[in-house]
Amino acid sequence: MNPAWASRPKWRSFAAGRWAGWFLALMSFFALPSRITWAQTFSSSASMPPSIALPPSNAVVKSVTANAPQLPVARELTFVSLASYGHYKIFASGSGAKLYTSGVEYDRNSWGRFLGAQFDYVAEFLPVVLLDAAKRSDIWGTPTTTAREIVPGVGFSPIGFRLEWRDQRAIKPYLMAKGGMIIFSKKELSQQATYENFSLQSSTGLQVRMTPRVELRLGLFGDFHFSNAFIVPVNPGLDVMNASLGITYHLGHAPPVH
Repeated sequence: MNPAWASRPKWRSFAAGRWAGWFLALMSFFALPSRITWAQTFSSSASMPPSIALPPSNAVVKSVTANAPQLPVARELTFVSLASYGHYKIFASGSGAKLYTSGVEYDRNSWGRFLGAQFDYVAEFLPVVLLDAAKRSDIWGTPTTTAREIVPGVGFSPIGFRLEWRDQRAIKPYLMAKGGMIIFSKKELSQQATYENFSLQSSTGLQVRMTPRVELRLGLFGDFHFSNAFIVPVNPGLDVMNASLGITYHLGHAPPVH
């Protein structure tokens, strides 16, 4: 006898044998229905003349699936504008600035359903970005003067998602998040910062059906964050509370209303 095997605790061998027995019993349990079904199918087919023998069940399923109409994936375009009405310091140290944006958002039902909601991919392009900020600020984005200026920019968010509940109803709550970049024409919110900043948006609100293809979006509350993530030693950044308003157009077929 192998001394190494003899030195193994007996309870390990017993446990291994017991788990092996349970595994074989479980496999037999799952295999039994398929054997019964096969036997029934064989006996039924054998008792019938060849001209009326039933085809295999998987062939019927494939035939029904192939002939079923395939609905196009739900897609939307939303022309949306955003206006901030306050700020707070969560991930950024900047203050005393307001943000206004306008652009187009694309939504596509790429992931089916999640948590009882339609789970969509979201991307956004913002050709209009306006930052209302102080002309001078310290390195952390705190204003040092009351004089103000409007700094233009552009933004895009290629990564995002939306959860939309009651998607076949006239009033549909949603929860959304988007990530990307925002670029200003000058360094903001400090002269030691960068032109380019990473952006992160989150929002919640309602979409209200107006016609079979057109809906009104009411962004009741949102957060817009941007900062340079310490690409340079100074990262002032900004977090603003905002509300949004948009018009949504359904591409392809118009969704049903219940």
